[in-house]
Amino acid sequence: QVQLVESGGGSVQAGGSLRLSCAGSAYTYSTYCMAWFRQAPGKEREVVAAIYGRDGRTYYTDSVQGRFTISQDNAVNTLYLQMHSLNPEDTAMYYCAARSRAGYCSSSSAIDYWGQGTQVTVSS
Repeated sequence: QVQLVESGGGSVQAGGSLRLSCAGSAYTYSTYCMAWFRQAPGKEREVVAAIYGRDGRTYYTDSVQGRFTISQDNAVNTLYLQMHSLNPEDTAMYYCAARSRAGYCSSSSAIDYWGQGTQVTVSS
């Protein structure tokens, strides 16, 4: 069983930075891909970034390309999301996610495990 616990959310002003962390259980190494999703009030959950463990390939949604960086440290079973140049449109609950089977981590329906979420609020 994979367990995921996010941390690092908070409130920042536009233009600021935050780094989210997702601590995984010992079985996290068995996941095929991991991702960060976000969900703003009244909106659907959307993928922000994904990383594929076998080759380190990354994916970013267009709105965060060049501002966010996803990375993972397998030695400590931790996934990160470094966020720069934050703007109010980035305000959402951010979720760590993992998929244990081959495939893509690009949609909510493809995810096998979820964290509880961490709130990011960006003020103008």
